[in-house]
Amino acid sequence: MSRMIRLIEELSLSALPALETAFLDGWVLRLSDNFTRRANSVNPLYAGTRPLADNLRDVEDIYRRKGQRVVFKLTPASLPEGLDQVLAEQSYAREAVTAVMTLDLLGKAVPARSQTVLLEHLASEWLTEVFKLNAVPERHQPTMQQILQRLAPRACYAALPVEGEVVSVGLGVMEAGWLGLYDIVTAEARRGKGYGRRLINDLLGWAMLQGATSAYLQVLKTNDTAIRLYADLGFEERYEYWYRVKG
Repeated sequence: MSRMIRLIEELSLSALPALETAFLDGWVLRLSDNFTRRANSVNPLYAGTRPLADNLRDVEDIYRRKGQRVVFKLTPASLPEGLDQVLAEQSYAREAVTAVMTLDLLGKAVPARSQTVLLEHLASEWLTEVFKLNAVPERHQPTMQQILQRLAPRACYAALPVEGEVVSVGLGVMEAGWLGLYDIVTAEARRGKGYGRRLINDLLGWAMLQGATSAYLQVLKTNDTAIRLYADLGFEERYEYWYRVKG
């Protein structure tokens, strides 16, 4: 299990490249002007050699000098063992428990394509729809654009139009035979009509034609509607991650 967690966590780092990245004794430090927790968090993926107290002191110094909150993204495989308890004892609040779900694509038929527009390059029109449907604050839009422009793996930018209006958008990122699904959202007034399902199936089909054998996604544990949709598509929960936040 720990190997799979580390692999998916590494894939997710590639799928959301931070504006700045630093490394400290097995921890990956990401900074992106406070746009999302994930792009501005410490990811303790690997074993280190220094005392934990020294690492915590240095990490907190880095984030505070950058004027950012100190955020840890934790999984059951985070290192060193016991880190979550230590952070809790130091008044780091637990936030945003998230399920990581996976889907085996081997042997499955490629889904029939619907009318989703699939682009393999970042287009301003797609970005505009993402900003609108995700209600991205104007101050964070340049940061999100910069992050997406830094994507190294192959990506697919999906938008589903209905009667001339884009009702659902999403991003697929391909690496090491895995498709990561990100920023899947449907316009609030259009939900419950199967548009998100169509868009996801089209992204899965695109990835399968590129040789993908597995897919993964991340969804807040409080989002029951999305979890039911993903489970109906065959995704199964593999592990959770959560944040510890101070300041």
